[in-house]
Amino acid sequence: MQSDRLSRKAPLAISYLFVPGNRPERFAKACEAGPDAIILDLEDAVHPDSKAAARDAIRAWQEKTPNVACERYIRLNSVSSALFDQDLSWLGDTRYPERCDGIFLPKAECPEALTRVVEGLLAWQPALKIVAIIETAKGLQQVESIAAIAGLTRLAFGSLDFSLDINCSQTPEAFLFARNRIVLASRTADLPSPIDGVTPAISDLAVVGKDSHYARSLGFGAKLCIHPGQLATVQRAFLPDSRQLAWADRVMRAVATGSHAVQVDGEMVDLPLIEHAQRLLEVASLHAPVDRADAC
Repeated sequence: MQSDRLSRKAPLAISYLFVPGNRPERFAKACEAGPDAIILDLEDAVHPDSKAAARDAIRAWQEKTPNVACERYIRLNSVSSALFDQDLSWLGDTRYPERCDGIFLPKAECPEALTRVVEGLLAWQPALKIVAIIETAKGLQQVESIAAIAGLTRLAFGSLDFSLDINCSQTPEAFLFARNRIVLASRTADLPSPIDGVTPAISDLAVVGKDSHYARSLGFGAKLCIHPGQLATVQRAFLPDSRQLAWADRVMRAVATGSHAVQVDGEMVDLPLIEHAQRLLEVASLHAPVDRADAC
């Protein structure tokens, strides 16, 4: 039986585009590039000397920009840093909290501390979507407890910081255990499919497409992006392509008589595959039309 979160009808964001918080000239352009969500960054993309200026820039833009075509998130500094208390104080003084759709919490490690943070953020904005980024060994060891925190809405994988923390290569093999565990923790906590980490390649869209398809094959449902040029490739990879949708249509036509065991394209299709076909069609119907030709 599907959980309420997995069966809900609202479309989930697929592409999340980072924008440095101290580059306000990029905020509107990022929204216009067509992401499902932007992440106004106060953490890694902002030098410590520029944190205050970044907060001021984000506040000013939020106050003068009531509507945008995508969701708006803010990535705060890590909970364990001194900068985090400054972020919370700044949020508390921010007008129009409803213009912040969500918060990214980086380097999520301690479930107890995160629980208190989530409770405080929801008191500030009850409709807030809160994403915990798993990007350290300690965070991965606690990922099941983190995923179970009430009010948390999604997990993300910070692959670059994770490779730095455990001193591993940035390869699919090195990240496989972490990715699998994050996907399983999300599922057992009834969270949506998690968000995969960034691909550093900006101009090589073949690499972006390969990384995106690989993450999707493991059970991820979205990806963090660092350049507008990556967005279309990521969105195509995580949405059903034309061949998948044609197969799903054939399956649903074959089962129209009520049978749960039919033959489609010379292969047996039973209930799990029927439900998979239904899911493909539902995902396609929820998202705005895009070119679903296979990504590179």
